[in-house]
Amino acid sequence: MSTQIYTVTGMTCDHCSRSVSAEASAVAGVTAVDVDLATGKVAVTSEQPISTDKIREAVEEAGYTLAS
Repeated sequence: MSTQIYTVTGMTCDHCSRSVSAEASAVAGVTAVDVDLATGKVAVTSEQPISTDKIREAVEEAGYTLAS
């Protein structure tokens, strides 16, 4: 099991966090996503580590930015 923590910018409401969660959850191999709207932190859990680029693409698809 692997959990990676990312910071996502631009989220301001529950809809934002649900959108990011849905897109990140759709990435192959992801088993859980936990979004903390207050801090902008997104914890992505998977069986094997997922590339940051795949998570970045998912976050951008939802309309937000993965902080470097």
